[in-house]
Amino acid sequence: MSDPQPARPSPGADPGEGAEAHRAEPAVLDVWCELQCPDCRSSLTDLHALRARYGDALEIRIRHFPLERHKHAHAAAQALEEAMVQSRGWPYAEAVLARAEELSARGEVLLVEVARELGLDAEEMDTALIDGRHILIVDADQAEGKAIGVTGTPTYVIGGERLDGGKSQEGLRERIEAIADRLLAG
Repeated sequence: MSDPQPARPSPGADPGEGAEAHRAEPAVLDVWCELQCPDCRSSLTDLHALRARYGDALEIRIRHFPLERHKHAHAAAQALEEAMVQSRGWPYAEAVLARAEELSARGEVLLVEVARELGLDAEEMDTALIDGRHILIVDADQAEGKAIGVTGTPTYVIGGERLDGGKSQEGLRERIEAIADRLLAG
């Protein structure tokens, strides 16, 4: 999986192994999420399945949409950007999502702890959270999300179609697969 901006570093290991791509340009699935969101955590099962089915033919990109009701979501998005810089974006995202309730209670301390557990440079993570070096990326993603009608997480955008996973994950993977199949066939 890769990030939404070509200028940004790759988030590192993806959430599953998949078939090799046979297409020059992959189809792109943007996943607007935030790391304190329980629905985003449950969406990982579908993202793993999509990755297994499509491999590199489907580029899955994390887009930030921190929700106001989650006190540490903005810091978590910045921490994820730092994890991407350190080439461990997806493992970091999954580890934080797995501990979303703990993030609510512990905040930035947990974000640095997860970095350390994954072998990231925890001091650099802490510094990045203090100096706000990734805040513009997070804010730009959020502004873009609002501009295209994202109101909650997870929200998926593929082939110009927006699918709201915050209301229900039911049937979303099938809808994404139908769109991806169409894009990859064309």
